[in-house]
Amino acid sequence: MAKKKKMKITKGEKLLYTMTFFAFLGSLLIQVFCGASVGHLNMSVEMLKYNIDSQEKKNESLVMQVNELTAFDKVKDVVADMGLAYNNENIIVVSE
Repeated sequence: MAKKKKMKITKGEKLLYTMTFFAFLGSLLIQVFCGASVGHLNMSVEMLKYNIDSQEKKNESLVMQVNELTAFDKVKDVVADMGLAYNNENIIVVSE
């Protein structure tokens, strides 16, 4: 029976294994930190979408208030409160 020779790991192989290990470890760390950054960005995007939606609702409310205040009946009431009279003869209709 022949004895098996022990294979020694050379310095080059040790260096290669070490570099492979650190490259694998580095790639894992990069994935974790990039995942955290993406999660933070997604949260920021959702916060901005919420702010945009709330601002759009405020804008719609203000548009409705402007439409109510500029209605002819409302203007007529304000004019009457100021003591002015509605005179149909002073109205000029502009047509295209």
